[in-house]
Amino acid sequence: MQIKDQEHLRKQPNSRTCFVCGLENPVGLKLTFMETGEREVISRTSIPHQYEGYPGVVHGGITAAMLDEVVGRTAMIGNHNQFWVTARLEIRYRKPVPSETELLLRGRLVKSRGRVTVAHGELRLPDGSVAAEAEALLSDYEIGEIDPGQLEALGWKVYADDERD
Repeated sequence: MQIKDQEHLRKQPNSRTCFVCGLENPVGLKLTFMETGEREVISRTSIPHQYEGYPGVVHGGITAAMLDEVVGRTAMIGNHNQFWVTARLEIRYRKPVPSETELLLRGRLVKSRGRVTVAHGELRLPDGSVAAEAEALLSDYEIGEIDPGQLEALGWKVYADDERD
């Protein structure tokens, strides 16, 4: 699961409480996301056993949540304070996702036009095979101009590695 040009990765913000990316959520996954370029976002993770469905296998709902987040993150490339919501998410589960194993999430922007974005996401196993993939239709979340104080209250910022919970 090599990533080329790792020195060109750009870290995206996290929040405090989001289930997937909230670094202060005691029951969350605490994923961080890196932009690899204009159209792609990645995250490396290992999911603890408490998120299993069957012994040794990550629950499908957790897999769906991770895919939902990585596709949504593609629409934020270049503007981290523009938020998007998922209008449609189609998932294909191809292989069981093992817990306590290094995984690679990858999201790729397929097309973006106005207030609508299409993205593809995949969850890869250590051997590089795809365990699950998703296609998403994302819609611009119209919240108007966001006061920087509101973002600060959400903890929406790029955290230094030593700030992680």
